[in-house]
This record gives sequence, C-alpha cells and structure tokens, in this order.
Amino acid sequence: MSNPDTTRADQSTKSRKLHKRYTPVIFALLMAAIMSFFMCSTIVAVQAGFTAEYGWNVLKAYLLATPVAFCCVIFVRPLVARLVPLIVDTQS
Repeated sequence: MSNPDTTRADQSTKSRKLHKRYTPVIFALLMAAIMSFFMCSTIVAVQAGFTAEYGWNVLKAYLLATPVAFCCVIFVRPLVARLVPLIVDTQS
C-alpha cells in the first residue's frame, strides 16, 4: 500500500519542474549566468581593482554580459557539439 503523503509530495515536486524540452534553454541560461558572473568579477578586478565601487561595476558589467553570453551559448552550443567528436575519440 503506498503512502498518500509520499505520492502527493512526489507529484508536487515533479509538477514544479520544467518539461525536458526546456533543457537547452535552461542549460544556456545557467551557463551564461554563472560564466558571465565569474568573467565580469575577474575582468573588473583586473581593470579597476578592488575599489569601493567594485560590486557596482561588476553588476553593471554583468547586466550587459549575461544576455550576450546567453545568446552566444544558444548559438554556439550546436557548433561545439559537432566539433567535440572531431577532437575526442568517442569509440574508446
């Protein structure tokens, strides 16, 4: 006999997830958000140093870089997926 609370919890968790057809978009969004944050943080630190405006400068750069990075990931991912098998031995 199944526990109705467990079944309800499983259904609740499952219904909160996005459909798998959104995987490429979610992948691109997360990749762009994370990578652009690290890149902006590093570039601002190298260019301007850790000044009092560091956080604000990172945020301004991040707001510009994230949409650009998202578009790049969306458009470049298929190309990279084709290039990797040309470089990596997939038979071993």
